[in-house]
Amino acid sequence: MFADDTLTPKEAARLCSLGTLATVISMSYAKLASSVRHFQDRIQGPSLDVLGSSIELLKYEGLVDESECEDGPILTITKEGQRELRFLLTARMRPGATDLNKLIIALKFRFLHLLAPKEQKLQIEIMLETVEIEIARLQDLRDTHEKDTGYLLTWLDQELSVLKVQLKWLENFATR
Repeated sequence: MFADDTLTPKEAARLCSLGTLATVISMSYAKLASSVRHFQDRIQGPSLDVLGSSIELLKYEGLVDESECEDGPILTITKEGQRELRFLLTARMRPGATDLNKLIIALKFRFLHLLAPKEQKLQIEIMLETVEIEIARLQDLRDTHEKDTGYLLTWLDQELSVLKVQLKWLENFATR
C-alpha cells in the first residue's frame, strides 16, 4: 500500500485476481491471468507491470490454492484470500482523476456485492467523499484563475460538470 493506505497498482491486480476467483469459485491460471489483464487493460490501458508475479504471490502467500485437473492447474480462493479480498475492497481511495483510481473504482463496483451491506454503503460514502474533494480542488483552482485568459476555465468547467454528474450518480446509487 501507499503511505496513505491506498492501493498500489500491484494491489489493484491482486484485488482483481482475488475478486474474480471469489465470484467464479475456480479458474485456470491462464484464464485468470487473461481475465485480469483484459479488465485492467480496458480500464487503464495496457500495462506489463505486475500481473504474472501477482498471481504467483497469491499462491505463495496462501491466498489461493492450486489443484491439478485434466486441463491443467486450477486456482481457488482460500479463507485467507477472502480476508485479503475484503481488506483490499475496503481500502481508502486517493483523490484525483488518475488511471489507477479509475481502475480501483471499477474494481470496487465489480466486487462491491461481495461485501456486507453496511460495508457496501461505507464504500459508496468513501467514493462520494473522494468526488466531493476532487470537485472542491478543481473549483478552488478555477476560482484562483478566474481572470486568466486562455482555455483553462473552459477545461475546468468541463471537468467540474463531469464530476458533478458522477456525484449525482453516486448519490442516487447510494439510495438504492
